[in-house]
Amino acid sequence: MLHLLTIAGSDSSGGAGIQADLKTFVAHGCYGMSVITAVTAQNTTGVTAIQNIDPEVVEAQIDAVFSDIRVDAVKVGMVSTSPVIRAIARKMRQYKPRVLVVDPVMVATSGAYLLEKDARKDLQEQLLPLATLITPNMQEGEVLSNLSILGRKEMEQAAALICQQGARAVLLKGGHLTDTADDYLLYPGEGNWIQGKWFTGKRSNNLNTHGTGCSLSSALACELAKGLTLPEAVEKAKAYVALGIQNGLAVGHGHGPIHHFVDLYRMADWK
Repeated sequence: MLHLLTIAGSDSSGGAGIQADLKTFVAHGCYGMSVITAVTAQNTTGVTAIQNIDPEVVEAQIDAVFSDIRVDAVKVGMVSTSPVIRAIARKMRQYKPRVLVVDPVMVATSGAYLLEKDARKDLQEQLLPLATLITPNMQEGEVLSNLSILGRKEMEQAAALICQQGARAVLLKGGHLTDTADDYLLYPGEGNWIQGKWFTGKRSNNLNTHGTGCSLSSALACELAKGLTLPEAVEKAKAYVALGIQNGLAVGHGHGPIHHFVDLYRMADWK
């Protein structure tokens, strides 16, 4: 069994963050471990409070896992402060995980920035260059590339700019496109040639999409840990999340979570 570690924030409603990551790991037949970077008070309608964890405690959690258990892949999600980002980067350089997927959670769905300017700078310079793959959405892609993204052409340009800044590979998510949900992958191909690949997706009418980005990056970490190539991993992870969105759960009064265990429920004939 593969061992997957998530380094991210806790979502008290269970739909995103650490909770979504662990559910995704289980759905992919992996053993999940966690390092909590922040505790959030949130539900399907929004976030009401955030308590960041001290960087020393974040480092201690990472040491506790790596010193005892084999880690086959790491996924990094919400990291709110520069000290925490630098602490994670130090530990990733120390332990050198074979697979490191970073979901640069920089912009909230509402459009509000979740990181101060200095923290964004540390994220770009300290953590993103260590990643096997980063998975920004369009708004985060705009921040990272300093380019306004209106459609597929700008997505390709933004991905190239992000890679020029040091990222090894980037999956720029097009969930905010008007008519489609196409994603663009820019990655090293044979002979170190950088190549791009589009992954088409259909928009779903189901509004229960809470945790989509967290779950996608966690699914990618699982598939890469299994030895799939980047394009193969994206194909499978995207299909997994699309199925979860199609069967999103009407939990709470806002946007409910995606269904992480659709196949398991079908096999068990659970409702």
